[in-house]
Amino acid sequence: MSKSELSNPEYYYNRELSWLEFNYRVLGEARDRNIPLFERIKFLGITASNLDEFFMIRIASLMDMVDAGYKKKDIAGMSPAEQLEHILPKTRDFMNSQYNTLNRSLLPALQQNNLILIRHYEELEEKQAEYVDKYFMREVYPVLTPMAVDSSRPFPLVRNKTLNIGALIHDKKKDVVDVATVQVPSVLPRVVEIPSEGDKRSVILLEQIIEKNLDKLFLNYEIVCAHPYRIMRNADLTIDEEDAADLLKEIEKQLKQRKWGKVIKLEVEDSMDKRLLKELKSQFSVASEEVYKISGPLDLTFMSKISGLKGFDELKYPKYKPQPVPEINKEENLFEQIKKKDILLFHPYEEFDPVVRFISDAASDPDVLAIKQTLYRVSGNSPIVAALAKAAENGKQVTVLVELKARFDEENNIIWAKMLEKAGCHVIYGLVGLKTHSKISLVVRKEEDGIRRYVHLGTGNYNDITARLYTDMGLLTAQDSIGEDATAVFNMLSGYSEPPKWNKLMVAPIWLKDAFVRLIAREKKNAEAGKEARIIAKMNSLCDPVIIQSLYEAAMAGVKIDLIIRGICCLKTGIPGISENITVRSIVGNFLEHSRIFYFYNEGFEEIYMGSADWMPRNLDKRVEITFPVEDPDLKERVKEILMIQLADTLKAHILMPDGTYEKQDLRGREKLDSQNYFCEQAKKRKKEADEKPARVFTPREKIDHE
Repeated sequence: MSKSELSNPEYYYNRELSWLEFNYRVLGEARDRNIPLFERIKFLGITASNLDEFFMIRIASLMDMVDAGYKKKDIAGMSPAEQLEHILPKTRDFMNSQYNTLNRSLLPALQQNNLILIRHYEELEEKQAEYVDKYFMREVYPVLTPMAVDSSRPFPLVRNKTLNIGALIHDKKKDVVDVATVQVPSVLPRVVEIPSEGDKRSVILLEQIIEKNLDKLFLNYEIVCAHPYRIMRNADLTIDEEDAADLLKEIEKQLKQRKWGKVIKLEVEDSMDKRLLKELKSQFSVASEEVYKISGPLDLTFMSKISGLKGFDELKYPKYKPQPVPEINKEENLFEQIKKKDILLFHPYEEFDPVVRFISDAASDPDVLAIKQTLYRVSGNSPIVAALAKAAENGKQVTVLVELKARFDEENNIIWAKMLEKAGCHVIYGLVGLKTHSKISLVVRKEEDGIRRYVHLGTGNYNDITARLYTDMGLLTAQDSIGEDATAVFNMLSGYSEPPKWNKLMVAPIWLKDAFVRLIAREKKNAEAGKEARIIAKMNSLCDPVIIQSLYEAAMAGVKIDLIIRGICCLKTGIPGISENITVRSIVGNFLEHSRIFYFYNEGFEEIYMGSADWMPRNLDKRVEITFPVEDPDLKERVKEILMIQLADTLKAHILMPDGTYEKQDLRGREKLDSQNYFCEQAKKRKKEADEKPARVFTPREKIDHE
């Protein structure tokens, strides 16, 4: 088959529809009665958070394209307008499924387990109503700002995603009906627990408390009706980097503009008064097709708060504590340990602490001369950022690339960038037109035999909070060849100098896609020669047409291809004569699958790579990404085992069917295996084995080095 024949749109799924399928898989976890109840309600909250971002970025982007008259078709042969025609009805269907899951399954199950979500104020017992009214006056009333709208007071700015109470209020003196709105304050808990008798526990939502006490905010008015509402704005930033004199200031300006983004979605209660709805549609300039009427509480992200309520331990998974990395002795010098042997990190099954320690030890080590690091998303109180600042204060040369364009973390990253600059770090913002998504740290250390470079490379962010929730991998190494490449990466980022060649690293946007295409083509060539050929690739998303065509060609030649793709997959399986040798599975479990791992059989000389890039155009063509080899034989075997366990997962894996749906496997006659639980147990086993090893006797020289 020619390239043009393989580009037939019938051989591809639309990216956005594939994403909706992924969110259905997450919703499937909320509906799975084999999962503890409080974990199920957490998954429902995740689907709501996912859908919000989908609207603000993906649907908003398609709307912008339609408004601009952009008609270019996507990989599946659909124009932006055609995509919206397919996507928007499916989002409504999805929201109906969310609320069916809530109303018919989760809330009754919570009630059976003695947790009651008060749906209507009238359900409160007399003592509870008294408690709630006092709570309102004591905790809520002082925070609220009632906003009446009339000829002298325009409708206020309503922020994106905030929950609000809209009302029609009757001015008794003037005998006119005005509109009013009150923002439900995000600084207060949305889920309020109230006293209950016996074993029962009851909670009520903050918006209900405010709604029923509106008369205390609008004195001398009669409350005609009051209902919660919520808007979604276009949050896709448009930044002209070429003409921006100062990228930091330009992004700060765009963040302010985001507050005023066009309203693309209005969520209201399905029982909302028609007169109030008409007013809101007018104020936000939304059409009827942009109104979403909801049969339940708005913004289901509050379910994640309920899942965090204390108690109910029997309805939750036992909390997993990341295990120490057995290959690292906390009593020994970390750099000496890395110098002896590459160290593989596997989060969250094992601790993120070695990554933090890598930077914090370097900050205080008198032999360390320089630290260089990329930061994409970090936590609110990041120990890594604190260590970098400390290193600069200790006189080290510290260079930090802070990616200002990390979506929804822009504001946070601006704060970190300014703080690091103030501490004396050299802060850079990356290359014009590209996001720097790579995860790399370089420590330059002066030793007896000369300068040595230590490198950490990872598949996930330098974020100690998400490292407990996302599955990621990392490598600590002192290989000279990788150290040279790491230096070249930072020189490229800070000085725009491209190295003539790379030793080990594969770097996007210039070299990485071609490297993957060559690796896939090599397996294809081996298969055509009658040799065994295999590819296993694990990532978050697959939608790059060049990569997909290469996979199709390899599969047609006889290469066995197993893909583990959590989210978007535009490749189709089961196309006769084209993709029958390809399997795709998506693992949705307690942790978010986030690592990117690539395996190539290579005639038995197996090659394994890990990195920060998915097989997507944005990663391969528009970002600075790094993919690195795992070469130590022991580490290669361990990574290979990780892939094999995921391919054997029978409980959390969903298999992509030829019709585009995903199905869990039939367990009859098959061993039950949850790969994430397996890795948790393996981490505990590795720690136990390490604990049982006899204590090491230090040589005099090692004692001196440690001191």
